[in-house]
Amino acid sequence: MVKRIYFWLAAFSIFHFGKAQNIQIALGPDEIGQNQAWTITVTVNNDRLKSYENFPDIEGFQKRGTSSSSQTNIINGQISSSQSIIQTYVPIRQGTVNVPSFKMKVNDQVLSVNGKKVKVGAPVQIQQNDPLRSFFDRDPMSDFFGRNEATEFLDIKEDALLAFTTNKDEVYVGEGFTATLSFLIADNNRAPMQFHDLGRQLSEILKKLRPGNCWEENFNIENIEGEPIRIGNKNYTQYRIYQATYFPLNNQVVNFPSAGLEMIKFKVAKNPSFFGQNRKEDFKTFYSKPKTVRVKELPPHPLRDAVAVGNYKLDERLQRAQLQTGQSVSYDFNVYGEGNISSIAKPALTNTGAFDFYEPNVKQSITREGGHVTGTKAFSYFMIPKEPGTYKLGDYFQWIFFNPHTKKYDTLKSQQVVSVTGESFKNQSIGSNDLGSFYDRIDSADNSLKSFSNNSWMKWVINIFIVVLLGATVYVILKK
Repeated sequence: MVKRIYFWLAAFSIFHFGKAQNIQIALGPDEIGQNQAWTITVTVNNDRLKSYENFPDIEGFQKRGTSSSSQTNIINGQISSSQSIIQTYVPIRQGTVNVPSFKMKVNDQVLSVNGKKVKVGAPVQIQQNDPLRSFFDRDPMSDFFGRNEATEFLDIKEDALLAFTTNKDEVYVGEGFTATLSFLIADNNRAPMQFHDLGRQLSEILKKLRPGNCWEENFNIENIEGEPIRIGNKNYTQYRIYQATYFPLNNQVVNFPSAGLEMIKFKVAKNPSFFGQNRKEDFKTFYSKPKTVRVKELPPHPLRDAVAVGNYKLDERLQRAQLQTGQSVSYDFNVYGEGNISSIAKPALTNTGAFDFYEPNVKQSITREGGHVTGTKAFSYFMIPKEPGTYKLGDYFQWIFFNPHTKKYDTLKSQQVVSVTGESFKNQSIGSNDLGSFYDRIDSADNSLKSFSNNSWMKWVINIFIVVLLGATVYVILKK
């Protein structure tokens, strides 16, 4: 008997490595009753089913768990096998259900599946005592290996948890703190689990978690990958589901309620077999603990309600330091560092009349990485010097912020010095608006009303007559 088992295993191994892998995805029938199930079946021929993505969500159908099956055939001495995973759906109502086209990754291969329409009719009567149905529902290999009895599945206690954490328990108004939602699985966990419908669940979770009194910078996690982490004396694998940095807009406490994540948890067969179904899909919801972050006011300052909060530095760039009056020059005032880059306002300029400053062009870049939000906000100015002299741009360009690490207010101040030569443009605007000698004679003019004398009228008439006569003479000459 032992030799026979070795023969079967050896023959199966030769077949397993000698045959090419063939993957198929089959959709259920075109028409079902409202009380009948509809399925999507993934079948791997001549290989084992190593991995597969989540089955699609279908509007009009509701998922009802998965089941698996395997089969081995011997025909003319040739051994073939197949392994299947079956997703069961039940209709929500009668009517036509549109199953859209979808792509699914199975064993690291991406397969495209064309959609179809499924008609859901009235409930049908299911014949329970159908001898043909009961015959074909049995696995012949189960009979061959003596596995006719119903498989008993055990619910193994898991060693895992859903954790919501923040890197700070108390912050200033405007100071950032990073929040992370993770699923942790202990290294000694024996209960098999996997994520289920994560996109929809995360959308519902964030509706509860996102505080209304904070600015959010989302890290937008796209690929959930495990990374080792040690908590206390225990090793875990951490799967980060969501991470964001929050910046409180006021001094109200930031509260994060408990959130629940539903996971697929498999029950394991009590007596696993080589060819039979060895696990059964089930669901369990894990809940995070509530979390509170306290917020305190900034220290007293005249600009306490207007300054940015963070750890910032200045990068400034001046086109040239030797300037001419009336000629424009570019100057960049770039604030960079860690904090809420979006909230950085332009520096408040002090204008003494020695320069004309134009509104800056603003450009910002933000990096969200490693639990930190960093970036740059650049203010590009054009300025025109109007008076010759030597000027410190620090007298004009200053930017005040609060540094939560030092717990003090700080000022970013320009260190550039410019030398301006040329004529003064201070009175240029007055000269450009000179309206001529008429206004120069205003002071000496008499504003009393005078009438024209008869001699004046006669002079006007003679002058007009001469002009008309000259015009007529020129016209006659040109015509000839």
